[in-house]
Amino acid sequence: MGTSSSMLTQYDIEEVQEHCNHTFSQQEIVSLYQRFCQLDRNGAGFISAEEVMSVPEFAVNPLSQRFLRMVDGLNFKDFVAFLSAFSPRATLHQKIEFIFKIYDSDGNGRVAFSDMLDVLHDLTGHFVSNQQREQVLTQVLEEAGYTKDSLLVLSDFVKILGNSDLNMEVEVPVD
Repeated sequence: MGTSSSMLTQYDIEEVQEHCNHTFSQQEIVSLYQRFCQLDRNGAGFISAEEVMSVPEFAVNPLSQRFLRMVDGLNFKDFVAFLSAFSPRATLHQKIEFIFKIYDSDGNGRVAFSDMLDVLHDLTGHFVSNQQREQVLTQVLEEAGYTKDSLLVLSDFVKILGNSDLNMEVEVPVD
């Protein structure tokens, strides 16, 4: 599994399903494998940041640079696990964990106020001033019982977002 020239066996499909907590059907995994093979132009069994950026929908996403850090060098199994957060079958906890990883850009398991401001800047660009972003973020943190100096961990994100309606379902293009 993983090279463009190989085919998925039933065992491979079931192994990938297990790895991504059954967020994709077997047919969806086959379609994702076909898409993965299209992205993996050199047939190495891994996708590079450059190959991912060839997907127009990805390239225009304001968080694409953060996503690139998460997908560069993924094999097929990990590629499907990455995409599983966008599945309608993903649990709320899986979605929150994915969001946490976007904010935790250095992978240290903690998110500082500056990390959150960076993501908000990526999302809002020049349409919102730094001062406005800081005010909004400070208010949201205070309402959740945190301060600007708090270093948030995954359990804090679960606490804050756990009551939210996170709809992260997207169509994953397979052609």
